Amino acid sequence: MMQGSICTELIQRLCEYRPHLNRAVAVAAEVDCLISLALAAREHHYTRPLLTKDNVLHIKQGMGDVYTCRHMLTEMVVDNYIPNDTHMNEDDSRIQVITGPNLSGKSCYTKQVALIVFLAHVGSFVPAAEATIGLTDRIFTRIASQDSVSVPQSTFMIDLSQLAMMLQLATPRCLCIVDEFGKGTLTTDGVGLLTASLHHFASMPVPPKLLACTHFSDLLSQPILRRCPQLSFFTMNVLAETPPDSDSAYTKKVVFLYNLVSGYAAPSFGLNCAHMAGMRADIIERAAQVIGLQQQGKPIQQISAPSHAQREAWYRSMISDLLSLDCKSSEAVHRYMDGGNVEE
Repeated sequence: MMQGSICTELIQRLCEYRPHLNRAVAVAAEVDCLISLALAAREHHYTRPLLTKDNVLHIKQGMGDVYTCRHMLTEMVVDNYIPNDTHMNEDDSRIQVITGPNLSGKSCYTKQVALIVFLAHVGSFVPAAEATIGLTDRIFTRIASQDSVSVPQSTFMIDLSQLAMMLQLATPRCLCIVDEFGKGTLTTDGVGLLTASLHHFASMPVPPKLLACTHFSDLLSQPILRRCPQLSFFTMNVLAETPPDSDSAYTKKVVFLYNLVSGYAAPSFGLNCAHMAGMRADIIERAAQVIGLQQQGKPIQQISAPSHAQREAWYRSMISDLLSLDCKSSEAVHRYMDGGNVEE
């Protein structure tokens, strides 16, 4: 009881100084944040960005300099981080569609741009050789969604909500990151929604700065997504080589260069990623056969196994007997029914 009364009395006395304590805590927190940003900038060789009223975004990696444009978190867990430039002007290349294989660095690049823009607006130095960043009023992201029991929505519905917010609220001063939208539904629905959204942004007098990563190769077709000065395509560079003595899709020698270049690439090298993840070779080989047959427009043959062969032979024999059965003869029907036992 005495301890409770002492604590109560102490709290009452401290409450008299609450406004002063709140201001002191706020100042200490701000100083701690500024010191942390300064130490990080000095330790990781960040540079001072240039914030401008011009609605542009230019991030340069430099030439042969260690102070390059990079992802501030990823560089801490990899041996060598490959930097990339970003250039968006007021009148062109404000909508950039990025294609490329799995594990090639598309998502990391877009997050890198968003982090640099955010750091510049909170007063921090940024991980780049040089950065000219136009004032940005919002950063919208459609990156990774997870199901949650607290949110009565599916993953795709969450993705739609995030994209819908971009369409409603995005201004020319916004930065939008769209990563793999549409993978939670049918490919046709995903392609249609993403194409319509990109077309809407491209039709604006001054679109927001938008980076969109996708595996939808249909977007590369001009009739589906009409070309315009505000729309540009990029891909993550990859070196791929198929051994001359192998027809398997996953035995290609793939080297990820993590370098952003102009153009587009449709192959995702998903089988190579499955091989890297340790999936069984027979499963990957079967997947390669199915993909090859689909691309050639040929029927997919059933996997041959002893049990399947025996069952197929029995089915064929039963079908042959039924086709030769005279259904108009009750005697033949009864004889067949008495003599034939259908096995499960």
